[in-house]
Amino acid sequence: MKLTRLARLAGQSIRKNKMRTLLTMLGVIIGVAAVIVMVAVGQGAQSQIRNRIDKLGTNLIMITPGSSASGGVSQGAQTFNRLTVKDVEAVRAGATLLTGISPVILAPTQAITANGNWRTLVYGVSTDYQTIRDWDVAEGAYFTDTDVRTSRKVALIGKTVADGLFPGSDPVGQTLQLRHVPFEIIGVLAEKGQTAEGNDQDDIVIAPYTTVQNRLQGRQFIGQIIASASTRSDIPLAEAEISSAMRASHRLGAADNNDFTVRDQTDLAKTAQETTRVMTWLLAAIASISLLVGGIGIMNIMLVSVTERTREIGIRMAVGARGSDVLRQFLVESTVMSVAGGLIGVVVGWLSAIVLRLITHWETVVSPQTVIIALVFSASVGIFFGYYPARKAAALNPIEALRYE
Repeated sequence: MKLTRLARLAGQSIRKNKMRTLLTMLGVIIGVAAVIVMVAVGQGAQSQIRNRIDKLGTNLIMITPGSSASGGVSQGAQTFNRLTVKDVEAVRAGATLLTGISPVILAPTQAITANGNWRTLVYGVSTDYQTIRDWDVAEGAYFTDTDVRTSRKVALIGKTVADGLFPGSDPVGQTLQLRHVPFEIIGVLAEKGQTAEGNDQDDIVIAPYTTVQNRLQGRQFIGQIIASASTRSDIPLAEAEISSAMRASHRLGAADNNDFTVRDQTDLAKTAQETTRVMTWLLAAIASISLLVGGIGIMNIMLVSVTERTREIGIRMAVGARGSDVLRQFLVESTVMSVAGGLIGVVVGWLSAIVLRLITHWETVVSPQTVIIALVFSASVGIFFGYYPARKAAALNPIEALRYE
């Protein structure tokens, strides 16, 4: 019997018992919708993590102080600081795969204006900092290389600082006092939001590193150096170039350990995304249990259908239908119900993901791969759980089936 004929017979059988068919499909609908929503939430979480890591900087590479040891006991990371501005110049001269490099001099301080005061963190950086962090300026302009060379007292502030010290007014052109040193505000940074750890990136003041070092910090050593590679694939080679330039700058011999640390965000990104990927598929596996329950429901209903249609099966066999024809008919019926339930479940799951995003403000991503996997799985459920009832129907004895009341 042709497949089109089987599909038509399956449709007729399904339409005869609309309510029972709907209840049979309900388990598949719920299962597919649950899988779609759970995977959408998981993939949305992965997307958010990628975005937050990207906000930290473009192909970011960080150079931090190394560790020290006392009496053979390590004092931990960043306890031995030999980083200086000369190291920045050495790396800039020796590295060929960097798009920018900047010292980072941190100076926690109280920012004071006529409107009040605000405890914040001042970053002393170079002009490359904007490129490395991929940080736009919402108002005003960034400082220049001339400002850095002349240690000009200018600053840019983050949105959090702007809202705290200049509510309802334009900060650009106004004066900000940092440790009794007046700074002219030349710009307001575009909003960055929180990091993956929950730190507010907008609670910040940025100024030329020469100004911060000479006017606010007064120390020779700097806390950190950041750089950006040309492309993500260049990061390993760029790190090797940085390490070579830093070792030469610090005059380290072949047997000497590094007194600095070079790292990037690749491992952090991989770990975070791998964690969310495992959680996504765990949630999807839990939601798939609903599909199995729906498959059992299909099997039970098809068994009932075989019993109710025993006489019909006997008549069909008596007029020449083979057992394989009956087997295919019942398999097609269970598959059609399962696929139809899967299609409805995809629509319900997609709409549910949208509603969830609107209500909770979680990012949800429904990918085509998820939809295809859910539909294939639902069809497989129909075939798997429909096989036993179909086999039972095909194995009926025609004479006994015709006598069935």
